[in-house]
Amino acid sequence: MTIVLLLVGLGLIVLGADWLVEGASSIARKVGVSEFVIGLTIVGFGTSCPELVVSLTGAFAGNADIAVGNVIGSNIFNVLFILGLTALLCPVSMTLENRKCDIPLTLCVTALFLVLGMNRTFLGIGAGNGLHRWEGALFLLLFAGYIVHAFKNGKPSAEEGAAGQSWPVWLAVMFVVSGLAGLIFGGNLFVDKATVLARDLGVSDKFIAVTVLAGGTSLPELATSLVAALKGRDQLALGNILGSNVFNILLILGSSALITPLSFASVTLMDAAVLLSSMLLLLIWAYTGRRERIDRWEGMLMLILFGAYYYYLFINL
Repeated sequence: MTIVLLLVGLGLIVLGADWLVEGASSIARKVGVSEFVIGLTIVGFGTSCPELVVSLTGAFAGNADIAVGNVIGSNIFNVLFILGLTALLCPVSMTLENRKCDIPLTLCVTALFLVLGMNRTFLGIGAGNGLHRWEGALFLLLFAGYIVHAFKNGKPSAEEGAAGQSWPVWLAVMFVVSGLAGLIFGGNLFVDKATVLARDLGVSDKFIAVTVLAGGTSLPELATSLVAALKGRDQLALGNILGSNVFNILLILGSSALITPLSFASVTLMDAAVLLSSMLLLLIWAYTGRRERIDRWEGMLMLILFGAYYYYLFINL
């Protein structure tokens, strides 16, 4: 029964990702914005719902510090593993706007998050590392500006406008909502049953924590990006990853810090270095090799770095 439910969860993830990609692409054509912007906003927000629920629940319960580790781990997983695996299977195209604005903007948000959160370590000021309420409010203001900027500048290309079918808005919205529900419910079912199965097979709790549970909240991003790339919706896949990372920092941590200040006591310099390096690597890929895409060898290197980081986490648990 555990294996059957595991397969049901996996099926819901795949089906949900397919519906979400098709519905989101149709909405993009209807409202006259690029698939990248839809991936950045609607899809990025939807696939970040697991992180949002975990973080806000912890904040209201007075245990919001889990949100910081959850976001850092999720953002590293998003870039190095999900985008790396996606590029390895199907090179991910980049536009001039991606290279000059979207990727540098996500890098700046990541750097700001680390500088403000680890001000004692990096700047030598403050009583300790953490985010205060005013910094949470700042993140939410930046998030609002980010959304306005995205929709203001996200015009579709001629290829996007001509590609694919355009459904009625109500039907496209139904597909998006149903797809998100399938991703989230299927993801939770998959993680729960994978944990049970791993324990039945004698796998240690330490290994389960580093693999199944750590990647569990990023399953929606993984499925959506892979399906989008395989369907030729590279911009939606890239927008999903960048949007999820920005949402995780500005919206999720901003909201959590506004409820209760967040501590960075459990964040190591290695965690911060890998998080920042993942975005720096993405910026480098934008100007090396074939500049209009993330190539397969670049995706392979990202996966190798991800594996090295997870090995480091595993031996230091």
